[in-house]
Amino acid sequence: MDITTIKTLGELKASDWTSRSIKDELRSNLIKNIEQDVNSFEGIHGYENSVIPELERAILSKHNINLLGLRGQAKTRLARLMTGLLDEYIPYVQGSEIHDDPYHPISRTARELIGEQGYQTPIAWLHRDDRFFEKLATPDVTVADLIGDIDPIKAARLKLSYADDRVIHYGMIPRANRCIFVINELPDLQARIQVALFNILQEGDIQIRGFKLRLSLDMQFIFTANPEDYTNRGSIVTPLKDRIGSQILTHYPTSIDIAKTITQQEAKSDERTQEKVYVPELAKDLLEQISFSARESEYVDEKSGVSARLSITAYENLLSAAERRALMNGDQKTKVRFSDFIGVIPAVTGKIELVYEGEQEGAAFVAQELIGAATKTLFPQYFPEIKKLVKANEETPYDKLIEWFFQNDGLELLDELNEADYIALLEQVEPLEDLVQKYQPETLAIDRDFMKEFILWSLVEFDKLSKKRFTQGYQFNDLYSDFVKGI
Repeated sequence: MDITTIKTLGELKASDWTSRSIKDELRSNLIKNIEQDVNSFEGIHGYENSVIPELERAILSKHNINLLGLRGQAKTRLARLMTGLLDEYIPYVQGSEIHDDPYHPISRTARELIGEQGYQTPIAWLHRDDRFFEKLATPDVTVADLIGDIDPIKAARLKLSYADDRVIHYGMIPRANRCIFVINELPDLQARIQVALFNILQEGDIQIRGFKLRLSLDMQFIFTANPEDYTNRGSIVTPLKDRIGSQILTHYPTSIDIAKTITQQEAKSDERTQEKVYVPELAKDLLEQISFSARESEYVDEKSGVSARLSITAYENLLSAAERRALMNGDQKTKVRFSDFIGVIPAVTGKIELVYEGEQEGAAFVAQELIGAATKTLFPQYFPEIKKLVKANEETPYDKLIEWFFQNDGLELLDELNEADYIALLEQVEPLEDLVQKYQPETLAIDRDFMKEFILWSLVEFDKLSKKRFTQGYQFNDLYSDFVKGI
């Protein structure tokens, strides 16, 4: 039987539906998922052994929850996914502003309606997707927005005195009765507004312009916040923090593999891009390492954090840089090149907060430094370490490559080279192929060109070659070529 076909209170009482609080719903459905080994938080990666168990314990304890962490740590997504633990539909008294439970009405409107119509009281149904309310805390939020206020127009229309509680216009929180209510960035909420939440969290009272109404609101509160020590914008007042049952710390991905999974899941790329552009696995690793390097950079404000959205938007830009080049050259297919990473700079500069030193250097410079740092970090995982100091006459694996640049006029890689010319240029530098063949022999043929370019950029970072940016591309040279030319 489709329970939503029930339209009156009498039909509802004749059914097997039972009333329960939202916290009982969440708890009961979570228990079923755990017993049946069902993932309640599909699409969340890297939290399996940290955040998710703590969140599940909080739900089992029927706590209101504060998710505490830096930006881009999936706090809001976790809250939204909790709607999946709600019953698919719940009944409420039709016409009720606050979704009154037909068995336990709390508003005057619903109680009077049931008193007048009894078993003929009309019933409506609320889907779980409609039981999620969200409010971004900003300094201009008022008590009237959240709790409610007297509505003069309603008083005039109904010809009621301001002393009659029917003139009240309910705010967002009462209207979210029997729902999940999320307040994002709680510290940004003014202290006096936070104080207004005390009784709602603990006793269920709300007070509006002198009206003290005993409304036993049935809600699951979820708050999100940045760590208080890391923000100058505000803080959570202590009595409110005391009334929140569980505070759960979120975190950034702990490995490149987890970060790659998140980026691939979230990046927006249509089928045409996916079919036209091939992305080497090393390029994906490098892109994720940029975020990891940013979180450790002396130029970036660690207290602000580096959102996972940096990698997501950077990946989208990387694909677009390769796609644009293919379109310009009329190539049906192409693959990401190392030089395409110049395209991710706009995504990086918009996602990082710089400290004073970083501001002095400039966002674009810092972005390039982060790409270089990521390159330098990954290189030893693929090729022999480049030592800062070597003994006189000591041979290194890179001597032949450096010698090639010493004997030739360098290598120019234009940004918009077509595939054939790009491959031909790299093939001229024979020591590159020898290095890949010796140290990464299992590299796929389609990945070898990126691996060769990776070697060039890495040797620049380790001060073994020089690199110059000109209008149309990059020029790689022997480290002392400019000095020799000057002579």
